[in-house]
Amino acid sequence: MSYEVKFSKSAKKQFRKLPLDVQERIQTKINDLAVEPRPNGVKKLKGEENSYRIRVDDYRVVYEIEDDVLIVTVVRVKHRSEVYKDD
Repeated sequence: MSYEVKFSKSAKKQFRKLPLDVQERIQTKINDLAVEPRPNGVKKLKGEENSYRIRVDDYRVVYEIEDDVLIVTVVRVKHRSEVYKDD
């Protein structure tokens, strides 16, 4: 049972602004979410129903899981100092 991983439009834009070496490390972790959407070290975000975050070095990937349709949607990909600030 594999999940489909999608990016929101804003997350794709944020991801492309990152340095290539960081993109590669983050992409590996995002690809792993298709197999296991709740890996070790995942944190559920308070105040959100289906939002989670994973750490990749100093960066955070915030995503939502829709178990009924097997979709993981990446919502934000930013440095840890900026990820929780409103755009």
